Amino acid sequence: MLRVSPTTVLGDRISDAELALHLFIRNPHQFGGIILKGPGPVRDAMLAFAQEALAKRGPVARIPVNIDSERLLGGLDLSATLAAGRGVMRSGLLNDCSGGVIILPMAERIPRDVAAHIAQAMDGRKLAAILLDDSVDGDEAPPPVLTERIAFHCDMSDLRQFDGAASPTTQNSAALTDTQLVGLVNTASALGIGSARASIFAHKAAHALAEFHGRAAANDDDLTAAVRLVLAPRATQFPPDAPPEPEPDSPPDQPDSDPGDDEERQVEDMDLEDILLEAAAAAIPKNILDQINGTAKGKGKGQAGRSGQKQKSAQRGRPLGARPGVPGHGRKLALIDSLRAAAPWQSMRRAAAAANDLRKIHIRKSDLRVRHYEQRRESLTIFAVDASGSSALSRLAEAKGAVEMMLAQAYVKRSQVALIAFRQNGAEILLPPTRSLTRARRALAALPGGGGTPLAAGLQAAQHMAETAMRGGRTPTIAILTDGKANVRTDGTANRELAMAEAQQAAKSLAQSGVQCIVIDISPRPRVEAAELAEALNGRYLPLPQAQSTAMVAAIESIGG
Repeated sequence: MLRVSPTTVLGDRISDAELALHLFIRNPHQFGGIILKGPGPVRDAMLAFAQEALAKRGPVARIPVNIDSERLLGGLDLSATLAAGRGVMRSGLLNDCSGGVIILPMAERIPRDVAAHIAQAMDGRKLAAILLDDSVDGDEAPPPVLTERIAFHCDMSDLRQFDGAASPTTQNSAALTDTQLVGLVNTASALGIGSARASIFAHKAAHALAEFHGRAAANDDDLTAAVRLVLAPRATQFPPDAPPEPEPDSPPDQPDSDPGDDEERQVEDMDLEDILLEAAAAAIPKNILDQINGTAKGKGKGQAGRSGQKQKSAQRGRPLGARPGVPGHGRKLALIDSLRAAAPWQSMRRAAAAANDLRKIHIRKSDLRVRHYEQRRESLTIFAVDASGSSALSRLAEAKGAVEMMLAQAYVKRSQVALIAFRQNGAEILLPPTRSLTRARRALAALPGGGGTPLAAGLQAAQHMAETAMRGGRTPTIAILTDGKANVRTDGTANRELAMAEAQQAAKSLAQSGVQCIVIDISPRPRVEAAELAEALNGRYLPLPQAQSTAMVAAIESIGG
C-alpha cells in the first residue's frame, strides 16, 4: 500500500494519497480505481469528496459485500414474478452503474465470484471502483483480480486531515519521451513487478501528473511521483544497488554518430533510473520491507497469531451462497433463493392446480435451497521444547516469550498455543491448547529444565496432540526448539545411537501425518543434526544461534496455514 508522503501541487502541500485521489477523480476509467486502506474520519472525508465529484459525471453506487450474482448481474425479479405469475426480469447493479463508479465497502471480504464479475465489467472500461480495505494485516486483502486492475493503492494510516483543496491546471498536450518510458519499465522490473498493467498505469499517471501541473511534457518530478503512486505499493523486492545498464541509442552502423553523445545519453538514462529507483525504495510500504528483509518469509501471514485453513460449514462463517438441498441436520433453509427457484414454474403449476389453489405459491422439493458458509479453522501452534542440558534456561525463556507473544492476539486470529517440554526420561505437556494468557503465564512460570534429551518422546507427544487437534477441526503447526541431538530412548534408557535412530523414525512418522513443522536450531552454532531432523520432518529449518522470541514468532507465522 502507498504510504503517505507530502507532494507539492501548485504551491500547496498535499499527501500522495490525496494526489492519487485527485488523479482518479479526473479520469476514473483510465486508472480503473483506487484502494483506500484504513478506516477513519480522513477516509470518510476523502470518500465523500470523491462521491460528490464523481456523481456529476455518472452513476455512483455502493455494492454490498454480501450481494448475490443475480442482484449484481440482473435476473429474475422475485416479487414481480410471484405477483404476475410469469417471469419478470430486472437489471443488475453493474448494468445500472455502467459508465460510472462503484464503491466496495469491506473489499477484503468480497467473494471470488463477485470480484470476477466486477473485473470483467472493469475490463470493458465501463466501470471504475473505489475499494475500501478494512483489513488489519496480511491475512485478508482485496481480491488480486481487482487490485491488479486498479492503479492507486493508498494506505492512509498516517494521514491526519483532508480538505480536498487542489486547483490543477488542465493541459492536453503532455507527453513522455522514450527514455522516460524505458525508465518506468526498468523501475518496475527492478521492483520485481511482473504485470505489464503496473507499467501502463505508471505511464498514465506520469502523463496525468504533467497535465495536473499544467506542463506540456512530463519531467522527473512527474515520473518519481508516478513511481511512488503506482509502482512502490506493488514492489515485491528491493531494487538492485545499480540499475540495468541501458543499451546505446545509436545503431552501430552509423559512422557519423559521436561516441561522446552515446556516453552522455547513457549517463542521463542511468541518472533518471537512479532517481526513480531511489523514489521507489523510499516509498515501498513497511510490510513489504519486512517481508523482503526476511522478517516474515514464506507466506508471511502476520506477526502475531495465525488463521487456520478454510473449511465448508452449514451453520456459520462467510456466506458462499445457496445450493440445492433439504434443510435439517444443521442446514438452514434459504427462503429467498428457494422462492426464486420456484418462481418461473408458478404459471405452469397454477394451471395444473385446483381452482382454490390459484393464489398459493407452489413449492416442490427440487426448489429448496440451503445456505452454505465458509469459515477458517482454528489454528494451534504446538511448541515442543528441548528442556535438557545446561543451556535450557535461556531456551525456555525464549519459548516463554514466543508463547506469550502469540497469545497476545489469539482471540483476533482464532489461534491457540500449547507447550510440550521433553527432558530426562520423557515428554510432558506443560500447557494444553489454550487462548488464555493468564493460564499460560501460570504454567510457564514453573517450567523445569535440565537432564537428558528424549527427542523421540517429544516428537511423539507433539504428533499425538496435533492429530487430536486435526480430529477436532483445528489446523496444527509444530515448532520444535532443539539442537537435534538425542541421548535418551522412549523407554527412558540412555543410549545416544539408538535414541537418534528413534528420533529419526518419529520424525518420519510425523512427516507422514501431514502436519506442518519447523525446527528452530537453538544451539550456539547451527548443528547438522537439527538440519537433518528438519529434512526428515519435511519441514523448515531455521538456525537461531541468538534465539529471540520475535524471530521465532515470525518464523512460525511464515509456515502457518
